[in-house]
Amino acid sequence: METRPLDEIDRAMLDLGIPPKPPLPPDAPATKHQAVPGIPPKPPLPGTAEPSPRTTETSAPSRVPHILLAAYVVALTLIAIWPVPVDRGAGPAIGVITRIFPILTYARIEFGANILLFVPLGVLLALILHQRFLVVPIAVVTTVAIESVQGIALSLRTPSVMDIVANVTGACIGLLLVTAVEWWQRRATTSG
Repeated sequence: METRPLDEIDRAMLDLGIPPKPPLPPDAPATKHQAVPGIPPKPPLPGTAEPSPRTTETSAPSRVPHILLAAYVVALTLIAIWPVPVDRGAGPAIGVITRIFPILTYARIEFGANILLFVPLGVLLALILHQRFLVVPIAVVTTVAIESVQGIALSLRTPSVMDIVANVTGACIGLLLVTAVEWWQRRATTSG
């Protein structure tokens, strides 16, 4: 067995009663962490390895849903906390629509508008989140928060359970749209 000269750390360890490390075999690399046979090496930490071409190609488009979600949240916040109902000036137009199509009452138009208002939330969250089951709870929390603020802080706004139902329905439709499009794309690529 070959002996190596003792360095300061080895001498300090000997003073503490700890024996020095045995020498490395001649063919082993002198690295800080020795590879153990049968165990693969640890992968590099994120950001330390060079990005692959695929990573750089997909990183730019993946930011688009985030930017759109931020813009949507700003618009939704403005609509939600506007001090007067946002459809206040639409009364004459709604009156014309209900006269032409009597089945489209104000309540049904409002319910449909609330559904449409939350479809983008469902779409964007489905595109962003890896765990899509979170889309519905996020939609529920968002709409309950909106209705709570309207009930507590805005005297001219009326909170409604039907708004919560419509908003969550819209987010679910958005989630289903993304899921259906992705299913259709996978089906088209596997069969064609």
